[in-house]
Amino acid sequence: MPDYPRTPDGRYFVAKGRLWRCSDPSLSEPDRKAAVRALMDARRAVRDAVDEAETRAARDRVQAAKERLGERGPVWWDDGAPDRTRHAPWNTDYAEWWASLDTAAQGQGRE
Repeated sequence: MPDYPRTPDGRYFVAKGRLWRCSDPSLSEPDRKAAVRALMDARRAVRDAVDEAETRAARDRVQAAKERLGERGPVWWDDGAPDRTRHAPWNTDYAEWWASLDTAAQGQGRE
């Protein structure tokens, strides 16, 4: 992954001006690798699908792999903080952190 800014709590990285949930850091390395492999296989299946049914099945596999990684579905943290995925960091509790980043880091997060 490019060097996108990561929130201080490690929950999100910023790309295209939005917060995106990071993978669950409590996953074992073998589990993480297996989930990433499943995700890449599913993404290739989406690309290669020849009809709507194949596309839907492949997208369902992408969703399942993203949930397994903790990037979608229930949040992996347990302090009750809401999921801010797809929010602009400057419009969230991360606004102060975002403002403290230098111009280069903010630019990286807007790519």
